[in-house]
Amino acid sequence: MGSFYDSVPVSAIVRIRDMMYSVKDPFRLDQGDVSFDAPETFKQAVAKAMADNRTHYLPTTGIPPLRKAFAEKMRTKNHIPVGSDDEVMVTNGGTHGLYAVFHALLDPGDEVIVPEPEWPPTMAIVQTAGGRGVQVPLREELGWRWNIDEVERAITPKTKVLYLNSPNNPSGGILTRPELERLAQIARDRNLWVVSDEAYEDVIFNGEHISIASLPGMYERTIPVYTMSKTYAVTGVRVGYFAMKDAKLRERALKIILYTTSNVSSIAQYGAVGALEGSQQCIADFRTELKYRRDMFYTGLQEAAPGVFSGTPPDGAFYAFVKINAEWAKNAGITGDSLSWAMAEYLIKHGRIGCVPGLDFGPSCEGYIRFCTCRSREELTGALASMKETLSRVPAR
Repeated sequence: MGSFYDSVPVSAIVRIRDMMYSVKDPFRLDQGDVSFDAPETFKQAVAKAMADNRTHYLPTTGIPPLRKAFAEKMRTKNHIPVGSDDEVMVTNGGTHGLYAVFHALLDPGDEVIVPEPEWPPTMAIVQTAGGRGVQVPLREELGWRWNIDEVERAITPKTKVLYLNSPNNPSGGILTRPELERLAQIARDRNLWVVSDEAYEDVIFNGEHISIASLPGMYERTIPVYTMSKTYAVTGVRVGYFAMKDAKLRERALKIILYTTSNVSSIAQYGAVGALEGSQQCIADFRTELKYRRDMFYTGLQEAAPGVFSGTPPDGAFYAFVKINAEWAKNAGITGDSLSWAMAEYLIKHGRIGCVPGLDFGPSCEGYIRFCTCRSREELTGALASMKETLSRVPAR
């Protein structure tokens, strides 16, 4: 396995983070890390766990009260018919959840249908599991959603999994109920598994979030994957989870969790219990503020960079995935092998503004760039002011 990993790419997000650490007083619009503090229910439960000396080994798949709480949440909130709490497995964040799921599911050469654009580690995780990611474009003119006919045409005899990410990172597109119903029918007809990444389930501004696992007969072939990170503003704590009905797959997944992390941090798990059992008001409060920040950023972008970026506010998640005006960039001398990389590097170097080149989310996303709008109002305002000043200094050619 050692040399195999030489062929696995490192996400540009890592390279961007390294660049940002060399920038003085940066605006961190490159990382999807909300600026909110964790809810008091979470922090108090963590403190209590420490005081109670909850610092020892735990069951590999999670402590019973947390698995019970996650199972009940999926039944009542997501309408997924989770049976026993044993079907729930706790992971070291959503990324680790996807890693465990794909490694449990895939055999060498299996194909996975993946959206484009898509969060870069997804394709890499599929590759490390021996699979092959096949990206099908999300259409901007459809609100960054799939043309389902294109998905169906991409399926081959080697296809094993449909991977859904709704709301999508980075575009914010949200699959509708009719689209999910058709994808469910395709999965049943073609005997496919579905991995449903629902990290942004609580960041919805327009429309509704529907788990495909809640549709009739779909939980048997769907593995929904969740994280506490976005919902409760605890990205660094690393608590994720998924539900898996198939006992044989669960046995595989248990081994993967065991040999990658032994068990998830004890105090993090008790903190998660506290968050789930306490008031959920923070979720609505976070969503309201994130919508304000989304609208503030898009309005500010028109003033800070007129004619440079174009795009509409997303229906979900907390990113601005916007298209770069190639003609403007050419006239400004911001050019290179990749326009999205050239623009990202320019904004980081001259404006201290973190961002991620669109190319990192898929080949057809060249010419786009992603900004995170989940940062504080002050940081967003500062980034927009810096952008306006920086771009105004770009000489026309």
